[in-house]
Amino acid sequence: VRAKQLKKIKVRLEEMQAEILGESEETVHGMQEESTLYPDPNDRASLETEHINNLRIRDRERKLLTKVEEALERVENKTFGYCENCGKEIGAERLLIRPVTTYCIVCKESLEAAEDKI
Repeated sequence: VRAKQLKKIKVRLEEMQAEILGESEETVHGMQEESTLYPDPNDRASLETEHINNLRIRDRERKLLTKVEEALERVENKTFGYCENCGKEIGAERLLIRPVTTYCIVCKESLEAAEDKI
């Protein structure tokens, strides 16, 4: 990965990180404010269902945030862009599309094929 591409990827990772953290904070504040607005049990039940769905989304985002932070760490350590399975360089196009990836396309396809057999 060239320096210019790496800089672009790092900026994208930092933007992803900020977006996830911002959305997480909004969810927490929104849930705290909404919980006092619905005295009706049916409304509260609907609100709780919505909260559960939001928490599931936040859990997925938390996992993505971990991947983003790990990718940023690899950028800083100068280990970013190498497949953790075979050690070969991951293509720049792949990294630009999915900067948190840790596998080259060949290894990722092999892993997915193995998972499909299970």
